Amino acid sequence: MNNWLFKSLVCSCVACLLICLSAAPDYGVEIKEIKQRGVFFHLGVPYASFVTGSGDGFDVELMQLFAKYLGVEYQFVKTSWEEAIPALTGWKSVERGIKTPITGDIIANGMTVLPNREKLVDFSSPTFPTQVWLIARSDSSISPISPTDNIEKDIEMVKSLLKGREVLGVRSTCLDPDLYNLELAGARVRIFAGSLNELAPAIISGEAETTLLDVPDALIALDKWPGRIKIIGPISQMQVMGCAFAKSSGELRTVFNQFLQLCKKDGTYKRLIAKYYPRAPYYFPEFFRLAQSE
Repeated sequence: MNNWLFKSLVCSCVACLLICLSAAPDYGVEIKEIKQRGVFFHLGVPYASFVTGSGDGFDVELMQLFAKYLGVEYQFVKTSWEEAIPALTGWKSVERGIKTPITGDIIANGMTVLPNREKLVDFSSPTFPTQVWLIARSDSSISPISPTDNIEKDIEMVKSLLKGREVLGVRSTCLDPDLYNLELAGARVRIFAGSLNELAPAIISGEAETTLLDVPDALIALDKWPGRIKIIGPISQMQVMGCAFAKSSGELRTVFNQFLQLCKKDGTYKRLIAKYYPRAPYYFPEFFRLAQSE
């Protein structure tokens, strides 16, 4: 092998090694570090009744109890849907090698488990069932479908109603229209610039005729604005929500799952569901039946 070729191969190997090292995720926090600092940092986005923004919520109370379980103080760290995962993992963009400060230990705010998110974080055992529904104003000419025993058929029926209709969605969330191929169904997709909590008010005020909402937010909207909106039907298969952990925080995730199971056994989980989402067991009886039997 000539000297020039050898040097080229060496340079190439070094370059590849540097790329791999720069793309490797930092170590996530573990329990020893949390106990040493004496504070548990909960990353959360104000959303539905998971994080109300007023110091309470389903996930807020769950995280407060988890901090107590660990024997440390609790601290809430407000974030956004765009910044939550980077704030947990320390990576703004792995592909481009852009890092960002880590500001929390767990994300808990009703985060739906999606394939693109599972590439970046690990999720806990399911904390809540969900599904994406199409919601319309009560005066819309679109009528709710008659559900069948086939979810795929139900979804297709809903999509068939969207031809030429404007539907709101939000990028980088479970309500991203691209996840459900709505444009292929003929919908006039409009990306909403506001927060998820503002979607229901947006259609009530006439900004659009329909919107995507996931189950927790839809249940709250039905209670908050009775008679102003209606559920047309499902846009997605059944989904679950969970708490998100950095890929290297395996021990923390394991201990949290053990804690969650204890909450389900001693009635704590059932109490929190009754407090924040009393209608949920009516829509998802099987999920909550299994949760109580774990």
